[in-house]
Amino acid sequence: MRTEKFGGNGPRVPVIGQGTWYLDRGDRKAAVTALCRGIDLGMTHIDTAEMYGDAELVIADAIEGQRDDLFLVSKVLPSNASRRGTVTACERSLKRLKTDRLDCYLLHWRGSYPLQETVAAFDELVASGKIRAWGVSNFDADDLDEMREVAGEGRIACNQVLYHLRERAIEHAVIPWCEAHGTAVVAYSPFGHDDFPSPDSRAGQVLQTIADAHKASARQVALGFLTRAPSVFAIPKASRAEHAADNARAGQLRLSESEIATLDKAFPRGPKPRGLPML
Repeated sequence: MRTEKFGGNGPRVPVIGQGTWYLDRGDRKAAVTALCRGIDLGMTHIDTAEMYGDAELVIADAIEGQRDDLFLVSKVLPSNASRRGTVTACERSLKRLKTDRLDCYLLHWRGSYPLQETVAAFDELVASGKIRAWGVSNFDADDLDEMREVAGEGRIACNQVLYHLRERAIEHAVIPWCEAHGTAVVAYSPFGHDDFPSPDSRAGQVLQTIADAHKASARQVALGFLTRAPSVFAIPKASRAEHAADNARAGQLRLSESEIATLDKAFPRGPKPRGLPML
């Protein structure tokens, strides 16, 4: 599994991690098995959030006895992101995850509380050892500028954003901003939301041709394209062990420049949108 530095001063983290949105809505035993399989194959970056129902409880079952080997991330809802609310939400997540610390804690998206309050809470949590770093999610470049003004340069460990073959808006301004300021980019929903390219479509055929050349799956190629830059990580969800194994193999896939150019043409990024797309 390829690893890259997570932010300017962060540890090296696997480029392919494990997302957990909706993971609690299916077979719980299968979900735990999938997470464990992913960890065994090097996908030790596990992402969750207080918004994700009982996903934190599912994760707690999967990571028992191996917490020290993981890079564990959760998120606070904007409605809880006051100074005291952020600390309380983090402590609640820690209890549900059955751990004493998070490797990174994120503001899920911007809300009504001033960023100063949330940053003050993050600083308090870092000082108490409950989190090691903090970041944001669903922040556009102008939001990142505001957060940098509040917190200072080099403080934002990551920005978790929507990014897949058919949604490349972050390439216009967000990725360049993050690369300039030492902030990791984490792609959520890297296969889209129930709209992965069909093998019968023209673009899907291009994707499959490249996959066949590497003896890989189309989804592995998609992940390889998204993580082609060292600043970008991806957190696909897998509810079954075989899907986790398929995702993990993408961590060793390297696409050629010509293959990247072919995919770029097949899945054009399009014009810069007025607002940052998010789910």
